[in-house]
Amino acid sequence: GQACTSGFFGQVSDMAQFGKAIKGKEEIRKEMGLIAIAHRTSYYMQSTMAHANHMIESFVQGLMSRRPAVFNIYTPCQPEHGIGDDMSAHQAKLAVESRTYPLFRYDPDGGATVAECLDLDGNPASDLDWPVAKIQYMDSGREKEMELSTTFVDFAVTEARFRKHFRKIPRDAWNDDMVMVSEYLDLDADEREEKVPFVWALDAKRELSRLLVSDAMIESAQDRRAFWNMLRELAEMEEAPAAEDEVQIESRIRQEVVQKIASGLMGMVSGSGALDMDAMLGTMPAAAEPGARPQLKAVETPAPAGDYMAPWIDTEECTECDECILINSNIFEYNADKKAIIKNPDGGPYRDLVKAAEKCTAEIIHPGLPRDRSEKDIEKWIKRAEKFN
Repeated sequence: GQACTSGFFGQVSDMAQFGKAIKGKEEIRKEMGLIAIAHRTSYYMQSTMAHANHMIESFVQGLMSRRPAVFNIYTPCQPEHGIGDDMSAHQAKLAVESRTYPLFRYDPDGGATVAECLDLDGNPASDLDWPVAKIQYMDSGREKEMELSTTFVDFAVTEARFRKHFRKIPRDAWNDDMVMVSEYLDLDADEREEKVPFVWALDAKRELSRLLVSDAMIESAQDRRAFWNMLRELAEMEEAPAAEDEVQIESRIRQEVVQKIASGLMGMVSGSGALDMDAMLGTMPAAAEPGARPQLKAVETPAPAGDYMAPWIDTEECTECDECILINSNIFEYNADKKAIIKNPDGGPYRDLVKAAEKCTAEIIHPGLPRDRSEKDIEKWIKRAEKFN
């Protein structure tokens, strides 16, 4: 409730009231983690009670370190935050999923650079600005589903300390100038002039409603995104490769065919063999049916050491807990029956497969053995995966 600088821009508290002159807290949040990193010689952990594996592992790592250690745990205050007494774990989880409070560790013994010392493991969809989640809602008596980016605003709308920054928009006032917050944040200043940001909410009947979002909440969301991207840059995390569209796939296949035909012709000239069109074209991917989604196949590379074992899931026993999807949606996805499957075994580091197996409530994920044995601490993750294979 104090006007401290550890709160979020726009939040309303005892010493930062909402009125005509001031719209809640006006200071940008100070990040204790960045202050700790600036010291360079202290262990720092930022976690939540809703991420028990990350929190306990970080506690052990910090206590084992022969250095000063700082543990920063997100702990909701029910009366000040304006949430129910039984919602602490839920809000802590949502704080991580919305980039409000990212998980990370800084261990000075991790290496010679900041990137080697900084660990962002545990954050969902770490290659994106905002994780994507699905919500179920009712429309004309029928249940429907929609995918939405989870921004800071989606977190703020669930807590009373931010409530004054939202106003319900009557359905008959909805118009094409209204855009979702996640889209509004990607617009430049000129593009925003004619647009009105809103966030979706569910009413008591689980029907969709639109809430008008204040400028303060937009500024706070921009601040949370900027901090997340700063952490990613410090950790030197790579951007996720963009998926090929149909034109790119067709162009790549055409180039590969031309190269193989040219190689075959050169072989004929040199007398090393005849031109075998079937053999060459047989290695090309089959043309997809119109409208069909291209099936991406991971490029197999030999493992530097050990044997590779592909991961697998006992899909039929999936309980739809979302844990694996939140850890890495590039590796896991739901099929048409809302059951988890392996989307791309090479869609992320091996440790994400192991963490998903550990978090899976149905214990149906089997990480297998990694293809790439050069990952950091790979032997540790192989050991942790043993009981799931």
